[in-house]
This record gives sequence, C-alpha cells and structure tokens, in this order.
Amino acid sequence: MSSTIPNDPVMLLSYINTQLRDHYPSLEDLCAALNLEQEFLTQKLGAIDYVYNKIQNQFQ
Repeated sequence: MSSTIPNDPVMLLSYINTQLRDHYPSLEDLCAALNLEQEFLTQKLGAIDYVYNKIQNQFQ
C-alpha cells in the first residue's frame, strides 16, 4: 500500500470514500489511478465491516 494512503482502517475508509466522491467514478478507477490492489483494499475495509456499494460508489 502506498505510504500516502492511511494505514488505519477508519482513516482509510474516510480517505477512500472522499476520493471516490470527489475524483473517481468507480472503485476500479480509484485503484488503477492510485496503484492499489482492489482485493487488499476491500479486505482491509471489510475487516471493519464495510463493503463497497457500486451504486453509491462508496464503502458502507
């Protein structure tokens, strides 16, 4: 994971949802642009019971 991306899951959630809202139309686009592995990201946020909602384009 990039050193500019928060490691703490709650901070990561906030960061990712903000990025999705403000800059990226999908999780796939965000991961490609930030060079993140989608599986790792979904598992990390899944550990705090958040899943990606494609329709809302955010983790809920």
